[in-house]
Amino acid sequence: MRIVSLLPSLTELVCALGRRADLVGVTHECDFPEGVETLPWLTRSAIPTDASSAAIDAMVASQQGGLYTLDEVRLAAAAPDLILTQEQCDVCAVNEAVVRRSAARLPGDPQVESVDPRSLAGVFAMFRRVGELIDRREEAEALVAGFEATARTIADRLGPDRPKPRVLLLEWTDPPFSSGHWNPEIVALAGGVEVIGAAGEASRRVAWDEVAAARPDVVLLSPCGFPLGRAEHELMAVADRPEWRGLPAVREGRVAVIDGSAFFSRPGPRLETSLRIAAAAIHPGSCLDLAPPEGEGWRLQSRADRP
Repeated sequence: MRIVSLLPSLTELVCALGRRADLVGVTHECDFPEGVETLPWLTRSAIPTDASSAAIDAMVASQQGGLYTLDEVRLAAAAPDLILTQEQCDVCAVNEAVVRRSAARLPGDPQVESVDPRSLAGVFAMFRRVGELIDRREEAEALVAGFEATARTIADRLGPDRPKPRVLLLEWTDPPFSSGHWNPEIVALAGGVEVIGAAGEASRRVAWDEVAAARPDVVLLSPCGFPLGRAEHELMAVADRPEWRGLPAVREGRVAVIDGSAFFSRPGPRLETSLRIAAAAIHPGSCLDLAPPEGEGWRLQSRADRP
């Protein structure tokens, strides 16, 4: 089977399910696992890599005729049997309708499978559906089981009576965006309560006054699409805002800066690591060892004030 993946999380999923060798085309943003970036890139983005957060937000808001383009010549050369794409976010990947129109012009009538997970249940259903399509059902079930096992480990460590800190997961800073979709569920499984974002709903733009009024005990700063270094830059950019400085999480040094390209925003296998990071940031005394070492995709703002 010749597989094209037009979403980084789907590329990760195909690889995690053991079909890396069958990938014949990916997006320009596919960067995990190591080596997939050498596959043919079938997409391009109109967003400059050095654009500010505010400029990117303005481009996304206008969409300017579409921020992502599909290279139909390279797609045809890939001769796919299966094209994996998404219908969730037109500003995160190539529009699904564009993909289907392009696929219809290809010989061989390749199958187009579009995903739209909005919750953890939807993510797990996506794992199983892709596993079915590429004959990796057992491997898909193992991914789901691994996530559930991690959630049980966290629950066992915290116990039923542990207080649940107020948590704010920010997916953007200029302007601020709250989390949504599966991420409030991840916060809950990690032993916290998301104070703005709602499970199953889209992330949304919020005012700084709303951020201040939420008074989170813990902030998870995971800017969508930004690696750890850029996320730390975004933290510095908001550090002098009075609304930010006044947050209990900031005053107490309970801010985790996270690679938003790798974690939380991608509905793929690394959501299990996202859960580990969330638990470590929310309950470092009980769960710090579950996460990757600090510096490997995430970092706590302060060590001195950890409980």
